[in-house]
Amino acid sequence: MGRGPSIEGRKNASDAKRGKIFTKLIREISVAARAGGGDPTSNPRLRSAIEKAYSANMTKDVVERAVKKATGELEGVNYEEIRYEGYAPGGVAVIVDCLTDNKVRTVADVRHAFGKFGGNLGTDGSVAFMFNKVGVLTYAANADEDGITEAAIEAGADDVVVYPEDGAIEVFTSQETFEAVKDAMVAAGHAPGHAEVTYRADNDIAVEGEVAQQVVKLLDWLEDLDDVQNVYSNAELGEGAYA
Repeated sequence: MGRGPSIEGRKNASDAKRGKIFTKLIREISVAARAGGGDPTSNPRLRSAIEKAYSANMTKDVVERAVKKATGELEGVNYEEIRYEGYAPGGVAVIVDCLTDNKVRTVADVRHAFGKFGGNLGTDGSVAFMFNKVGVLTYAANADEDGITEAAIEAGADDVVVYPEDGAIEVFTSQETFEAVKDAMVAAGHAPGHAEVTYRADNDIAVEGEVAQQVVKLLDWLEDLDDVQNVYSNAELGEGAYA
C-alpha cells in the first residue's frame, strides 16, 4: 500500500505555495505604491493590495517594507506591468497580467505555457475586448439577501446577482465606484467575504472533457508562474474538467 506525502513534505509544499502568494502580493503593493504614492488613504489600489496582504496573514513589517522600497525609502526592484493575451484550447480567451523585472523571461514562460497545453499566444488587444473591468463583492450563501440587495442599491451598485445553484451573492460595481460601494456596504453591516476589481467576460465559452482538462491545466500553470499576478478567461468548464 502506497504512502502519502510526509507531514514535512506537506508543510514544505504549503510553505512554497504561501511564498508564491506573498511574492505576488508584494509585487502588487510595490507597483501600486510607486504609481500612486505610499499613503493607502489616498491610493485605492495600494489600499486594496494591503488589504489582500493582511488577509493572507502577511505581517505589517513586510507590508511597510514593500511600500518603502517602492517609494524610494529603501532600495528595491522595479517591476513593470505587462499584459499577454491568447487563446486556450476550444477557443477560450485568456488574459494574463504580469509584474516582472525581466520581460524576456516572462514572455518566454507565458509562451511556453500556451504552447505546452495546446493554446496560442496572441497579439495585444486580441481578446481584451471580450472582457469588462468590474468591481465584485462576494457574499456566502447564508448571507442576508434582502439586506445586501437593499444596501447595494442604496450604495449605487450596478447589479446584484444571486446564484441559485449555491445561493452565493455577488454585488457588481464599476471600477470607479468600487471603493465607495464597498465602504458603504461595510458601513451598512454587510462586509463582503471577498472584494476585488477584476475582469469578467461578456460571454463564456463552454468546454468539456479533454478540452476542458487542457484549459484547466493551462490556467493553473499560468497562475503558478512567479511573474503572473492574475489570469482571466471566459471558460465555462463543463463535465470532466477536473477528471
